[in-house]
Amino acid sequence: MAASRPSGSPTVGILATACVAGLLAAWSPLLSVALGFVLLLVAIVAVRPVVGTYLVLGLTPLLAGMDRGVLVPLLRPNEALAAFVGGILIVRVVVLWLRGRRWRPRVRRIDLALLLLAFTSSVLPVLWLAARGADLTGDDLQYSVMLWKYFFLYLLVRCTVRTGRAVERCLWIVLLTAAMVAAVAILQSLQVPGVLSLVSTFYAPFGDQGAVTNQRGTSTLASSIAVGDVMAYSLAIGLGWLLTGGRHRGLLVALCILLVLGGLGSGQFSGVIALVVAVGAVGFITGRLRRAAVAAVPAAAVGALLLRPVIERRLEGFSSREGLPSSWVGRLENLQTFFWPELFSNFNFLLGVRPSARVPAPETWRDFVWIESGHTWLLWSGGVPLFLAFFYFLWTALRDVGRVARQRTDAIGTAAVGCFAALCVLGVLMTLDLHLTLRGSADLLFPLLALALTRPESSSASGRAVVSRPVAAPV
Repeated sequence: MAASRPSGSPTVGILATACVAGLLAAWSPLLSVALGFVLLLVAIVAVRPVVGTYLVLGLTPLLAGMDRGVLVPLLRPNEALAAFVGGILIVRVVVLWLRGRRWRPRVRRIDLALLLLAFTSSVLPVLWLAARGADLTGDDLQYSVMLWKYFFLYLLVRCTVRTGRAVERCLWIVLLTAAMVAAVAILQSLQVPGVLSLVSTFYAPFGDQGAVTNQRGTSTLASSIAVGDVMAYSLAIGLGWLLTGGRHRGLLVALCILLVLGGLGSGQFSGVIALVVAVGAVGFITGRLRRAAVAAVPAAAVGALLLRPVIERRLEGFSSREGLPSSWVGRLENLQTFFWPELFSNFNFLLGVRPSARVPAPETWRDFVWIESGHTWLLWSGGVPLFLAFFYFLWTALRDVGRVARQRTDAIGTAAVGCFAALCVLGVLMTLDLHLTLRGSADLLFPLLALALTRPESSSASGRAVVSRPVAAPV
């Protein structure tokens, strides 16, 4: 005989919840409303996990620039949001497993490349520190988990986005949110008072308001370099959609122009380089290089005209002796003074120095000196193993998304075009800065990689038909 279940337990649970809700409402109506909203959000994400991904993609660019501990202890608000959504999905998987549903993930080559990248940036450097008897600092721990965080974002998107229609929604969310970031960056770089006040209040890095009033568009990411990357990645999506016959072409054209302006508004030379590389990569992988260039030139000309004060200010910063921007000269001096001597002594480059990407500054006007070279950071943090793991990841990702971009013309193909361009930008700009784990930039790159490699559950759900596109030679 089957074991009887206590019929009154659901009623007891409902009554208990009602009692708690009544007490909260009497004590603090605002708290009860907030709790109700959170419970509603938990229920929606538990039933439709892809909604959690939509929230992460849409809110991360607007929250990533807030300092740790401002809204949530120890975490940035976007990190707390991702952890919240991820926690709901983990509980959902456990519940389904207890009910007998088994999920066997398919491990792909890119998954192994990402695991290798995360392992060589965390476990190996920490073990090497322990073997040398060196102290493991909080900075070391913080930097050693960065790539695991982005691997988690990749898995979050990969496990929840299962149809071409969902990929299309994700891409629109990315583009519209990037447009908001671009608008703030443009107005900030032009020193519009209301926008400056907004950015200074909520998005000043470490409370340094001087960092947001120097005619560089840090926007809601609190980093002008990250703004340049996000504009380039998003432009690649919009331009790729235009070149492959996407719908809402008028809106896409307007968004692409705004993203170009946002990239110029970042006030970073690396942002301009990112835009150029992104347009070239989109033209190459779609076989429409001339059309991509022709489409980008008018937007760049309009941007140069509208943002002339920003461009003139940045050109004034060129060093006449080195022929480089003064900020780049400072980066080179920091590398030569604080990092390269230790890195290249006693064969430290073989297994790295330590995971932390900064050292205490000797001057009183700054607290730390950061490694502003991606390749130097790879060797500093994880040595040759991390250096090789990065290029293996880059090669694997370019090959996989390049294949999808050449074969598909639906939303997944557009995501692959955008991801291919983003990876090309990453490969170029890692020479100048740590773009692999750059806040805001990496928060878009790794989810975009998952979207580009989506395998729809059914052909009817995948959007437009898959079409082979005989274009550029394989990567």
